[in-house]
Amino acid sequence: MLLWREKIPADWLPRVLGQLPAVLVDHAHLERKAATTAITLEKYRELFARVDELNAIAIEELQHFQLVLALLKRRGIPFSQPCRSPWITGLMHSVRNGSRAQVMDHLLCCAFIEGRSCEKFQILGKELQGRDDELAAFYASLVESEGNHYATYILMARAIDDAETGRRLDFYLDLDAKLIREPHALPILH
Repeated sequence: MLLWREKIPADWLPRVLGQLPAVLVDHAHLERKAATTAITLEKYRELFARVDELNAIAIEELQHFQLVLALLKRRGIPFSQPCRSPWITGLMHSVRNGSRAQVMDHLLCCAFIEGRSCEKFQILGKELQGRDDELAAFYASLVESEGNHYATYILMARAIDDAETGRRLDFYLDLDAKLIREPHALPILH
């Protein structure tokens, strides 16, 4: 896992624990977006040979989406409009133009989203134990998958251009640190 240059803000955990229904709706949208993003990555010629891997990620993300929808249904929480994440928006606005640069940046943004999800799901899995054991087990069950997606996206970028991936990882670690420090009160995972 990356050595993040900025920790998750101290107010994040109390905010999400205090608004779990909204966080679960946000989580559902994140899983849906992750599935569609994996399919969208298939448009890049640099990834044509990786379509099977991207399809596997998309399928797994859709399965996670379905699991979150089932949680919402069991808990009587309506599926509703998504909240826009300033952190994800900031990452995605940094994607450069030009096929090679664009695909690498897109992959790295996906890796960072999956990496931060892995980190946050670990925290939630631990913090929810004894408070909401079903949700604690659910978040703990997703950690490995998120970590695998993170690693897969990094490896895909490195296969295109290892040196440039290293430079862009440095850029994205700085950007992540800057974006994660920007305060917001939204009940979202990222």
